[in-house]
Amino acid sequence: MTGDVVHDVLDPDSERGRVYRCLVGRPQARAAELAAGVGLGEGAVLAVLRELADEGVVVACNGDGPRDDGHCGDGHRDRAWEALPPGRVVEAVLQSDAVRQATARRAGAELERLYRFARRDAGTYGALEVVEDAAQVLAASRRLQLAARHQVRVIDVPPYSGSSAYYLDQEVLQRQRMAAGVVYRSIYHGCAFDDPVAGPNMARMVEAGEQARTLDEPPLKLALGDDDLAIVTLAADGRPGVVSLLIRPSGLLRALAAVFETLWRLAVPASVSAVDLQIGERDRRILTLMASGATDDAIARRLGLGRRTVVRRVSALLAQLGATTRFQAGVQAARRGWL
Repeated sequence: MTGDVVHDVLDPDSERGRVYRCLVGRPQARAAELAAGVGLGEGAVLAVLRELADEGVVVACNGDGPRDDGHCGDGHRDRAWEALPPGRVVEAVLQSDAVRQATARRAGAELERLYRFARRDAGTYGALEVVEDAAQVLAASRRLQLAARHQVRVIDVPPYSGSSAYYLDQEVLQRQRMAAGVVYRSIYHGCAFDDPVAGPNMARMVEAGEQARTLDEPPLKLALGDDDLAIVTLAADGRPGVVSLLIRPSGLLRALAAVFETLWRLAVPASVSAVDLQIGERDRRILTLMASGATDDAIARRLGLGRRTVVRRVSALLAQLGATTRFQAGVQAARRGWL
């Protein structure tokens, strides 16, 4: 399965997602029936179904079940279709995400090699500048934030070497920039909020409006100010402290921005990091049925619960997982090992 297509299938606002979701709830439906359910023309639905069949997400059926090839010809507009189990689709998403994360790690390794090469030169290399003084590194970070007009994107990984005073100063600066309309999006290491010095500052920034997510092992420490400047911070060789690479508009900066956006899609909303990772058996069964596309009424009947109870638990689980759709909740729950 192609990663982007499968991700699209889990998006209920996309044409692929609408067709697949409708088919999940209507076994062996025909294109005309699906077209009425999703508000698309029959021809458009057939085109989506053929595409999803090519990706192994749906199969075309004969009268007694799915065909082996998963396709139908133009002369078979009345052929029935069947969706593959959503659990299999979610697993394909997780596998695709694992490949993307591995690619991001390789990009981090390439940056490390680039840094080593650049240091052998005179301290600069094209759009790249090496800064080794700790005070200059902090000053560059401040300039990046002050110059940003739209957004600041950050990947923050340990060790957290700043003092309490540094984090308080950073908090003041970030509040000022957010008040000016600059959006902050941060990816933190999974253990970041446990740090006794940096953790409380991060939590306060999330409460103040920072968009924060966590990832188990981000591959690099990075700050991006709009598309104008990137700072990659690395541990110094053979001595305490850090050095930074200042990267101005270039192909390398665009690659770093792409790495951030890939990791952002893989990361979990930070609110999830503060909750108990254990859930009850009832919620686990509700999540499993949610991921399969079951409605609240169907879940209530299956588990013998009142509809209001199911609606309340579904809402709570979506909020707990930082998900906006049931499919997203299934993906996040699978990443957490809940399913």
